[in-house]
Amino acid sequence: MARRDVDEFQGLLLIEPRRIGDDRGFFSETYHRGRLAELGFHADFVQDNHAWSREAGVLRGLHFQSPPFAQDKLVRVTRGAILDVAVDLRRGAPTYGDHAAVELSAANWRQLLVPVGFAHGYLTLAPDTEVVYKVTAHYAPAHDAGLLWSDPDIGVDWGRDPGTLILSDKDRRAPTFSGWTSPFALEAVA
Repeated sequence: MARRDVDEFQGLLLIEPRRIGDDRGFFSETYHRGRLAELGFHADFVQDNHAWSREAGVLRGLHFQSPPFAQDKLVRVTRGAILDVAVDLRRGAPTYGDHAAVELSAANWRQLLVPVGFAHGYLTLAPDTEVVYKVTAHYAPAHDAGLLWSDPDIGVDWGRDPGTLILSDKDRRAPTFSGWTSPFALEAVA
């Protein structure tokens, strides 16, 4: 499994909203349904989530929800910075098991659209980081799942000493890719 560029994955989109600024501050349109439709995304968002991490080095992931509550996510950072990672879990995809990693920050103002069939996780690169994301399905605890963030088969280079990362117990106990069967297939989510 390998790290690839975002544009090598079907449905994974790196979006750069425009910011219009002056000495008062800025204005930005952070979501526009029609513009996403032009890029091939047609689902409706049903919930917004906001996560705050006190310290740099907080790792959250690799998470997903299984069908029928699978979620597309539109992720952005309003304060601080993250290394944002998406892992392709769609059986039959040429990028199955591979991942993309991009920096999202309040400074670069980029967003990542993570489609259904991907695991998602991020590492905070700055203290007091805030991540805001839209999802296309409500949180469903019985369908909440994840894969081990440090799985060597996935091979994410988080860029930090693993012993210094701040993790939840849930993320420490997540299963490995090789010991897991994906509920996603490319033809089912395309």
